[in-house]
Amino acid sequence: MRAVLQRVAHGRVTVDGRTVGEIQSGLVVLLGVAEGDTDAEARWMAGKMAALRIFEDDSEKMNLSVTDVGGAILLVSQFTLLASCRKGRRPSFIGAARPDEGQRLYERVAEFLREGGLTVATGRFGSRMAVSMENDGPVTIILDTDEGAAVGDPGEVS
Repeated sequence: MRAVLQRVAHGRVTVDGRTVGEIQSGLVVLLGVAEGDTDAEARWMAGKMAALRIFEDDSEKMNLSVTDVGGAILLVSQFTLLASCRKGRRPSFIGAARPDEGQRLYERVAEFLREGGLTVATGRFGSRMAVSMENDGPVTIILDTDEGAAVGDPGEVS
């Protein structure tokens, strides 16, 4: 599982000109589910997103999480994050989960975040979406469950 987190002042997803998900201060998260990912990766990813200290405290140091600041998460599915560009010029998406499993795990990440007390808005899985946001900082972080497993970081939502 791979995610791109962007700290935002606000974010919105539209489908066919209609808003399907919107937040104010928090994180816009683009999430790609890989072939072989399980609920364990979904739990790790949700926990890491919720606890990552990328918001500023009173001393202007990145010392607070989205949970600490009462922010929200706009979770957007994006299988293209799993693209392989190693051969040729056309990306291969063979490493992405099949749509049914990708959607199930995408929804599990949202569920784990909500269980942790966060407000979560979503895009519409499998749809052509327009994502707009005002990046705050800018702060953009890439998370990959392969990295968490390698260091034994539990990353769980508390």
